[in-house]
Amino acid sequence: RHTIERVDGVSEVRVDVNDPSQPQRAAPQAPPPPAANPRALPVMEPPRAAPGPQRPAPPAPVSYPNLGRIIAISSGKGGVGKSTVATNVAVSLARSGARVGLMDADIYGPNVPRMMGIDEPPPVENERIIPLEAHGVKLMSIGFMVARDAPAIWRGPIIMKVITQFLRDVVWGKLDYFLVDMPPGTGDAQLSLVQATQVHGAVIVTTPQEVAIGDALRGAKMFERVGVPVLGIVENMSYFECTHCGKPSPLFGSGGGARLAKELGVPLLGEIPLYQRVLEGGDTGRPIVVSETDSGAARALAATA
Repeated sequence: RHTIERVDGVSEVRVDVNDPSQPQRAAPQAPPPPAANPRALPVMEPPRAAPGPQRPAPPAPVSYPNLGRIIAISSGKGGVGKSTVATNVAVSLARSGARVGLMDADIYGPNVPRMMGIDEPPPVENERIIPLEAHGVKLMSIGFMVARDAPAIWRGPIIMKVITQFLRDVVWGKLDYFLVDMPPGTGDAQLSLVQATQVHGAVIVTTPQEVAIGDALRGAKMFERVGVPVLGIVENMSYFECTHCGKPSPLFGSGGGARLAKELGVPLLGEIPLYQRVLEGGDTGRPIVVSETDSGAARALAATA
């Protein structure tokens, strides 16, 4: 852009990036309008035809059969332990004998490298990325490729490109489960994933308090709106188990995850207790299902997997 702007007579430069390797498809028909709801928000729909040259339609989602079942681990808000659940479930599945990949789709705040105890640039062979591996799980994260303190000041189209490359240009091999640790919310990364490939289901992580439940409900409805089934709810930090008497204390309320699961008509997959060793394991790269397998939190996470 800077080079072209220096050419005499050029007053403005716009760069449109298209991927010629992706098959093109005709623009889909707009879905029927939803029932009247004065509080409904607009959703992404195909744009109406406008005069002038038309841009090509977005590529159709690509199937990646070697990845097995593609499952998004998501939440409506940050700080509920989504990455903790994603890493421990992935390790539990691998320890049970499954072939598991974990992709960190949280581009702005990647936590998988620290939580899995590995942080180095992945090797590249024949212009394809070789995923790193820890605790029997194949891993890919933008955190492997940038400095720990480097902010990703990127707009949506770059997020889409990164997620597509992590799916297409990484040598994942043959997997049984492909877990995707999503960023919180209902934004670019979630839409990019469902546009890039077929997601078989989503697991929603929440904490018991009503503020978190409301955000988790919006996250679940987003997946339903784009045709991804919600497989179930995981309630994290369900209670604190006293180390002296063993009595559970519901520090953040109780029953929120069960109420959300009932409202959505999906199962409550697990209730994970608040346990200090879980936090320490995330900071040191030793998931609780590896470091302390007999703890209540490890048993709950293994049962959830």
